[in-house]
Amino acid sequence: MSPSKPNVLASAAAGTQTLHRAVALLRLITANNRSGIRLVDLYRRVGIERPTAHRILQGMIAEQLIRQDETTKRYYLGPLLYEMGLAAAPKLSLRDICKPYLQSIADQTGDTVFMTVRSGFDNVCVARADGNFPIKLFILDVGRHRPLNIGATGLALLSALPDEEVDRICKVNVARTQRKNPRYSLAALQASIAETRRRGYATNKVFDSPAVMSVGMVIRYPDGTPAAAISVSTLATRLGKERTETVVNCLGDAIRSIEDELANLTKLY
Repeated sequence: MSPSKPNVLASAAAGTQTLHRAVALLRLITANNRSGIRLVDLYRRVGIERPTAHRILQGMIAEQLIRQDETTKRYYLGPLLYEMGLAAAPKLSLRDICKPYLQSIADQTGDTVFMTVRSGFDNVCVARADGNFPIKLFILDVGRHRPLNIGATGLALLSALPDEEVDRICKVNVARTQRKNPRYSLAALQASIAETRRRGYATNKVFDSPAVMSVGMVIRYPDGTPAAAISVSTLATRLGKERTETVVNCLGDAIRSIEDELANLTKLY
């Protein structure tokens, strides 16, 4: 072996590690982009040393991937990511199709509406719309990742997958979520999936104080696979039996219209 080969391999490994760390930092900044995030929270949650995190962040600032507020010193996403996102957007933009329907649901219910899509074992919020109810529920920021077994949209997406895929995800995600909250047991999740499939929509208790509930339904592509999910979140006191039926009907009407648009657009492409 050439004497220089170990150095090349070590350099490649270090470069890969730096890339993984940069992506982990970007994910955290994305999830907290509404309020920004501090350096101390970034390096602690990623599990790296402060100087290493600071060096990577400074490099991303130089490339305009992120920015730092001069007053608060918090980090936010930068303009280059927006430009890259525009270039990466597919011809068939599901988010753009759904946004008018999200606002329509928010206007009809007065509540907060979220749209999420699957990302591996997680679901990520890609859009939201606010109704006119005076109490706004900022339970999920755009760009925030959560395990698929958490939240009404995640449960709706999970329940629409084949049983084999559901079992694979559940084995991983129950272990992830039980570390934070024992109530996320496998038995409870399996019962929720069965109930969601039976009813055609998912419900989820978000907070205990004040009590907040969400109702979610899945959007399917023309081939039947899950594309995204939409939920309505509101105070539990606003979701009695009659109003829950109203919300479910509102979601169902919007989703049927979205699926019709997807079917028509798929024919064009």
